[in-house]
Amino acid sequence: MLGLTGPNAAGKGEVAAYLARLGFRVHSLSDVVREEAARRGLPPEREHLIRIGTELRREGGSGVLAERILPRLDGRDVVDSIRNPAEVEVLRSRGDFRLLGVRGSEEVRFRRSLARRRAGDPQSLEAFRERERQENTSDPAAQQLTATFDLADHVLENEGALEALHGAVERLLARLD
Repeated sequence: MLGLTGPNAAGKGEVAAYLARLGFRVHSLSDVVREEAARRGLPPEREHLIRIGTELRREGGSGVLAERILPRLDGRDVVDSIRNPAEVEVLRSRGDFRLLGVRGSEEVRFRRSLARRRAGDPQSLEAFRERERQENTSDPAAQQLTATFDLADHVLENEGALEALHGAVERLLARLD
């Protein structure tokens, strides 16, 4: 079982999609938060999702999102959107879990963020930086992307073309097998 973490627009979704094409079942901790937002009648906008994720962690513990997704995992799975060290701890309890960090330079990630045109994504570099500051707190109930990334077993650099990223994924899978 693999997990994905990394900063905004680093390419985690692209890695997850590629792993799906290779036969992995893809799950996202964000799905747990989106399900909760829907239950509350809120649109799945980033600001709502961040707030709800923090609320769920405060109420159920920092690893609650991973705890909720564990029953859905049964083998060749990839878990995306891991944003808190406690989530890593919960997923490592399975014994077969490996955390992959995906990263790219700030400039490349900002350009990708603009290009994907997701609702709520920052439109200026300063707003992009501010969002990253908000996602890197020391609050155990909040997102702690840097601390989570530091737990990665393997790191994928994503500075260029998709083909290069796919090749890096394939080389990593070959090493893990």
